[in-house]
Amino acid sequence: MINIRPNTVNLYTQRKRWKWLLIILGAMIVIISLWYTNIMVKNIASEERKKVKLWAEAIRRKAVLVNYTNNLFDKLKIQERKRVELWADANKYIFNAGPNEDLTFFVKIITDNTTIPVIVTNEKQEITNVANITIDLTKNKLFSDSLRQQFSSYPPFVIKYYGNHKLFLYYKDSKIFSELKDVMNDIIKSFLSEIINSASVPVIITDSTQNNVIASGNVDTLLLKNKTAVVNTISSFRSQNTPVEVELANHVKSYIFYKDSYLLTRLRYFPYIQFAIIGFFLMIAYFMLSTTRKAEQNQVWMGMAKETAHQLGTPLSSLMAWLEVLKMKHVDDEITNELQKDIERLETIAERFSKIGSPPKLEKVNIVKIIYQSVEYLKSRTSKNVKYIIQIPEFAEIMVPLNVRLFEWVIENICKNAVDAMSGNGILTIQLVEENNHICIDITNTGKAIPKSKFKTIFHPGYTTKSSGWGLGLSLVKRIIEEVHKGKIIVKKSLADKETTFRITLKKNS
Repeated sequence: MINIRPNTVNLYTQRKRWKWLLIILGAMIVIISLWYTNIMVKNIASEERKKVKLWAEAIRRKAVLVNYTNNLFDKLKIQERKRVELWADANKYIFNAGPNEDLTFFVKIITDNTTIPVIVTNEKQEITNVANITIDLTKNKLFSDSLRQQFSSYPPFVIKYYGNHKLFLYYKDSKIFSELKDVMNDIIKSFLSEIINSASVPVIITDSTQNNVIASGNVDTLLLKNKTAVVNTISSFRSQNTPVEVELANHVKSYIFYKDSYLLTRLRYFPYIQFAIIGFFLMIAYFMLSTTRKAEQNQVWMGMAKETAHQLGTPLSSLMAWLEVLKMKHVDDEITNELQKDIERLETIAERFSKIGSPPKLEKVNIVKIIYQSVEYLKSRTSKNVKYIIQIPEFAEIMVPLNVRLFEWVIENICKNAVDAMSGNGILTIQLVEENNHICIDITNTGKAIPKSKFKTIFHPGYTTKSSGWGLGLSLVKRIIEEVHKGKIIVKKSLADKETTFRITLKKNS
């Protein structure tokens, strides 16, 4: 229906180009920002992984030191056991020695033990001898439960003498060995604590099964109380980084699981959250500006329309007076009749402009009658080569709430555009279809097509393909249908060199 010329440049086209340019620039800024942020995140992640590897290597080396200390501790333990065993053998030899044997060497072995606490009991569990422990044997010689508990870490040595008689030698760790043991335990605790406290990322240390947690850092402790949650957490850590294998005390393998720090995780998603927030506020700002601009446009439209109606009022009054003068002078009736019609037409136009922006007043009228009247008026004022076909029974009655003056304007505007698109030669068809509580009016013409990309554009203010046009006709049509009548108007279809159809949808009940 509209002759689209590719080289046509108008206000709307320029505005659309600027809008797309701003959208492209905005998209480029977002893409560049995300790209740069992504590079930063990768660099920080790389540095973080290097630190974790250095941290893990430090753990490995310290674990070697801990294991070495533990091995030394084990050797000392064995040496003490051998010394006690030698002490027991010396006692056994003395008890079983003859009267003339030299026992100096064996006595020296016994007296050289100045560190290992030893208690010797007979078969009745009476204490017969002690070493490196203070016990008052004059008061109580029984091997009490409290003493037994202290000396229960190792099995006793049995010393046989004079046939089947037996002595039992009990011992416990020496003071030096106990102190070393306490130091060793402190080292292990310190080692684990240092691992946890020095970690800059969430970390979990497990045993060799990779299921039981030995220690953790930067992880919710409540989470680790649930077995399922522990398994899921370890699995999550493993999916991000390969666990580090270390040997702690007693040559027991342990595994260190870690994942990216919370800072890095937040930094990775921060740009998206930031742009979402910025986008949200930009949308609100755009909506508010668009609403304000639309309100301003409406004020301009209403002001122009009312001013036009006001300006038409003076010449109309004058023309009506002159018409009466011509009638009094008995001018040819044909001339006065035509002049009367034009004056009435001008009154209708003035009334239409005065109604723009005013609260809509809709009355239920027969829409079929309005369509026939509008087309009848156009027939005498458009090309004779245009054939009008109304595929609605002329005497049908379909009541629809309308503002008659404004709706007539809609029909005339669309039909005039159709005639222009056909270059004054073609067929214009009007159909009406009832659908539940709606009616659909299809206005079809044989003429030049509208590109699909322009189906919505043609209704925007200022869009025109005519060198002398203002691009207001279809914009006014859309306002009248959608704002006054709460209906809808669209380009239903447009086929090249065949036909173009506009569809108007109205409610039968307001």
